[in-house]
Amino acid sequence: MPKSDDHEDTAVIYTDGACSGNPGPGGWGVYFKWGEHEKELYGSDKDTTNNRMELMAAIQALETLKRPMKILLYTDSSYVRNGIMTWMANWKRNGWINSQKQPVKNADLWKRLDEAASRHDVEWRWVRGHSGDIGNERADRLAVKGRDEAAGRG
Repeated sequence: MPKSDDHEDTAVIYTDGACSGNPGPGGWGVYFKWGEHEKELYGSDKDTTNNRMELMAAIQALETLKRPMKILLYTDSSYVRNGIMTWMANWKRNGWINSQKQPVKNADLWKRLDEAASRHDVEWRWVRGHSGDIGNERADRLAVKGRDEAAGRG
């Protein structure tokens, strides 16, 4: 009988975004761990926002997986976690219009995240950024690397 903290069959993923200016050059980072395997991903955009990079990190993490999986996804972005867990159902029901009767910001990425998440069993968890959590710190370093490359400092 597996212990409740045994995550051999579960991918543990940390995601983070970074931006210099808002908008400005940005980067996203992903740190995966499943069983004995680890993987890091990062990317960038020369003109973006922090929220778009936070979303892109989660999208890239979920789209990279080749088969449906059980996932614990950690983000330090309340925007991403609240959006996927609380706000999205209403946005979809209201034709991607928010509670202020305005088009949802970053709807293109929210729709892409919704599609990517639908292929997996994702448990969304929030982690405080810059608090010493090893997975979050690794994702942050990758996002900063992407941001610095976008800004021409890589």
